Amino acid sequence: MSKRVAKQINSFKYKGEPIKITLGTLILTGLCVLLIIIATFTQVTLKHPYFPLNTFTFLSQDVNDYEILHHFIKSYKYIPQIPVVFFIVALLGRKFGILSILIYIILGLFFPIFALGGGISYMFEYGFGYILAFIPAIFFAGTLLKGKTDFLRIFLISIIGVLTIHVLGILYMLFVATLRHAPMDLVTSWITSQSGVQIFYDIFFSIIAIYFGRLSRKLLWIVMC
Repeated sequence: MSKRVAKQINSFKYKGEPIKITLGTLILTGLCVLLIIIATFTQVTLKHPYFPLNTFTFLSQDVNDYEILHHFIKSYKYIPQIPVVFFIVALLGRKFGILSILIYIILGLFFPIFALGGGISYMFEYGFGYILAFIPAIFFAGTLLKGKTDFLRIFLISIIGVLTIHVLGILYMLFVATLRHAPMDLVTSWITSQSGVQIFYDIFFSIIAIYFGRLSRKLLWIVMC
């Protein structure tokens, strides 16, 4: 590999966003929008250890019994939308990452491509705030990704980005609940389902997604050279 190509790769990977608006970048942005839509309707069953409130009642029983073990393993239906968002910002950068989210939101306000449908009325759904929060999360992540992408930076980007989405999503949810005069137990159940254990999975898979996004970005630049 020549020094010129190596310099171009490093410039593309670490500095600024030299991607220009071309037919190729617009197609790639469109494919990323499609990727978000696919992730929205994709569910992955994950299992993790779980300790119920009555954990101590099982200590005197046979822990090898399947029924007993079943109480300590919880299945979770995970939707990998947030890691896909971070993959996109790692691949496209801040500018085109935000563009892909804006296109996704605009399409969702006319077509049923959100998790619970679509249309203008979706703005008053509890989960719409999480979608809007993709934009500031991409802004922060895209800004931080302009620097050196070592593990610590990617880890911090994942935590800051994921927490940004969930905090803003919860605040929007509380706003909608106030407009609807919804009971607090309903709001609590929504927050638990949307921002419970989901946060930890989002952080973990977002770290992996950013790594794959940066690798894909580098490979695409080599192809374009």
